[in-house]
Amino acid sequence: MEDRLSAKVGLLSGGQRQAVTLLMATLRKPKILLLDEHTAALDPKTAAKVLELTNKLVTENNLTTLMITHNMHDAIAYGNRLIMMHEGRVVVDVSGEEKKTLTIEQLLGLFEKASGSQFSDDKVMLSK
Repeated sequence: MEDRLSAKVGLLSGGQRQAVTLLMATLRKPKILLLDEHTAALDPKTAAKVLELTNKLVTENNLTTLMITHNMHDAIAYGNRLIMMHEGRVVVDVSGEEKKTLTIEQLLGLFEKASGSQFSDDKVMLSK
């Protein structure tokens, strides 16, 4: 994006806007970085780039981060703790080695066992 430094924000792509927003949010090293579906509106390739940048900034700056996502693959792949909620309560809380080896199928099983109901959001289940 070095060649776009003088461009107006409105002329940037969605991924470029997300990257700029992320950089701006981390310039002052916040006590907590809240990422609420920050890649949801992006195409998969751009979302992957934004997640890579996010991971780099969070890791290099040792930022405490809360990432809200409906993408189970991303929930498993990023961070050191995964919390799933259902009807306003925590039903799954995994971390450490358990999280590192978790699959989407296992996560769905944990959710169904803890909540007593089947996971039914096709958009979430199909996103990778």
